[in-house]
Amino acid sequence: MKKKLTNITFILLCGAFIGITPLVVSSYMKPKQQEPEKSELPYAVVSPVIPASVNFAGQEVDLTRYDRRERMDRELNAFTYMHSTTTLLIKRANRFFPVIEPLLRANGIPDDFKYLMVIESNLNTLARSGAGAAGLWQFMQATGRENGLEVNTNVDERYHIVKSTNAACRYLKEAYALYGDWVTVAASYNAGKGRISGELRNQLAENAMDLWLVEETSRYMFRIFAAKQVLEHPQQYGFMLRREQLYPPIPYEEVTVNVPIGDLAAFAKSKGITYAQLKDANPWLRTNSLENRSGRSYTLLIPQQSGMYYNPEETVPHNRDWVVN
Repeated sequence: MKKKLTNITFILLCGAFIGITPLVVSSYMKPKQQEPEKSELPYAVVSPVIPASVNFAGQEVDLTRYDRRERMDRELNAFTYMHSTTTLLIKRANRFFPVIEPLLRANGIPDDFKYLMVIESNLNTLARSGAGAAGLWQFMQATGRENGLEVNTNVDERYHIVKSTNAACRYLKEAYALYGDWVTVAASYNAGKGRISGELRNQLAENAMDLWLVEETSRYMFRIFAAKQVLEHPQQYGFMLRREQLYPPIPYEEVTVNVPIGDLAAFAKSKGITYAQLKDANPWLRTNSLENRSGRSYTLLIPQQSGMYYNPEETVPHNRDWVVN
């Protein structure tokens, strides 16, 4: 016993000399049992489970082959941990999906193509790429005009939600008539029909997923699959929203005009709204006037005062799986 006390005294003195606290010395004398690894942060990063397959536009896509699985893994991880963007996508989808879905259905386009729109623009009506693609469907100027959109410095219908959606449907239907495969149609929306057709021919392939393509297009189809997966099952990927946090659709009054409007700010004021609210509802108006030199008829959306203010009790989820309450 005496020898043991002497050893303890010696260790304590040495510890004090080199700056070790008694707590550390005590730990040294009595080793603790090995504890399981713990994160030093209050959360853990978990890789999402990759499904064996996904259904896109009625087609079952096998994801068990290594290249497809790893491409899906990349995009599903991106959407899962791109927190602010994915959260905004769910909120915005509550406003835009009720507008887009009937248009796709009326044009005979599978509902899943709304997810193509999601990855194109992040559901930002003012989205514009560095290359000049614009609007929810990211049309280039020439492609927009080819599909019936008016594009100039005064009016740019690439930013018109309804007209640009109908134009996208026109493109998608033409591509499906060419390929007969909706996944390949989606790839052509990114790379162009000429590029995809040429690569299918040169690489002796039948489906765009089997092509060696530039990285952007190679990722494109799997970004659509991942967007669908997360937006259909957000809670599975950690996105817990309440219904009052969703963006509600805004009710509009439609006003048809077939004459020029020289001052859109004065026009907005005459309708009981601000110039900013008029532009927000009609982003296809690109300047402070509507020249209308051709005498066309335009329909302007005028936000109704009753729908401009949030009322949590009246917010209705377009998809019940988006919310926890």
